[in-house]
Amino acid sequence: MLEVFKTTSSKVILVVAVLIIAILQFRFLFGEGGYFPHQALLQQIQQQSDINDELKERNRILAAEVYDLKSGVEAIEEHARLDLGLIKPHETFVQMSTISSNYKPIYIDPNAKIDLRTNEVDDLEPEQP
Repeated sequence: MLEVFKTTSSKVILVVAVLIIAILQFRFLFGEGGYFPHQALLQQIQQQSDINDELKERNRILAAEVYDLKSGVEAIEEHARLDLGLIKPHETFVQMSTISSNYKPIYIDPNAKIDLRTNEVDDLEPEQP
């Protein structure tokens, strides 16, 4: 087989063939519409599809809310109460606290002789007249 490539013309043909194959392979992998750009586009399509699915769900929820607002009084009343804080005549507004029952308020004695920044006892006593 080595005897085939002894002539200069056969060596030139071999080099040209290798170059053509390398160029075609490069264009297949990296060229416009090649393998890697195609994979990047498929990934972008998948991401956009996920975003579209989320937006479709949001639109479905908004459409249901619009339908409720157009067809029923309960949804309008709920929005007025929650968003605007409206109450009906002769109703009592009660606001529930979210503080737990284990809450202990902090009491600071204004006459204490402790510096709260350093937790040290203040040695300076106020002068008595």
